[in-house]
Amino acid sequence: MTENVDAQPMPRGRRPWVLAMFAALLAVAFVGFVALGIWQVQRMAWKHDLIARVDARVHAAPVPAPARAQWPTVTDESDAYRHVSVAGRFMPDMESRTQAVTELGGGYWSLVPLRTDAGDYVLVNRGFVPSAERNVEASVAPPPQGRVMVNGLLRMSEPGGGFLRHNDPARQRWYSRDVAAIAQAHGLPADRVAPFFIDSDREAASTVWPRGGLTVVKFRDSHLSYALTWFGMALLTLVAGGFLFASERRLRHDRRR
Repeated sequence: MTENVDAQPMPRGRRPWVLAMFAALLAVAFVGFVALGIWQVQRMAWKHDLIARVDARVHAAPVPAPARAQWPTVTDESDAYRHVSVAGRFMPDMESRTQAVTELGGGYWSLVPLRTDAGDYVLVNRGFVPSAERNVEASVAPPPQGRVMVNGLLRMSEPGGGFLRHNDPARQRWYSRDVAAIAQAHGLPADRVAPFFIDSDREAASTVWPRGGLTVVKFRDSHLSYALTWFGMALLTLVAGGFLFASERRLRHDRRR
């Protein structure tokens, strides 16, 4: 007597439209990942060029700070961290203190307007003053009297405030060096205030606060790792596509047997 044995079901291939959909998604993902990788490579080239230009500016001899006629053309890309000089007289009764964290710890920047020889105003960051030291106020030197020459790095205004903290001009609480807001709080004419401030150089012989020369000239440069990540994702999409079509081919081959 012959027993009937249930036939094993033959493997079925995926529907063509499903394969087409997956192929289209993988193609879009591949193109997108490659485009993002190329963009990061371009950003890396731009960043390296910026670092080289800024490094050259920082170590160059001081040049006159942009005059009022040049202010509209001053930009972060073309002028930030340029070593400049400006002459004038400090206005010590208009000091503003902005929260700061440096290699010396927490404290504040001492910002004082300088009235230039041309009658304009430039906000000067005289330097850092720590808040943790005892009796630190007694060792803070007031701005020098009379006409002075200030050398330092040109910095662009920092509007708004700090991380999760907004400047409060009414209470003179500053978390960023917002030139326009600080000038307005002191009643300076807006059209005569430079749109930048100057981080003053450190005076080698000075043993008192504020201490200049603490500007951090450092740029984050992670573009290579980002580019490798995106290119790696593009490679994974190729691997996934190869696995998908190899699997479909095997299913169709088993079905024909």
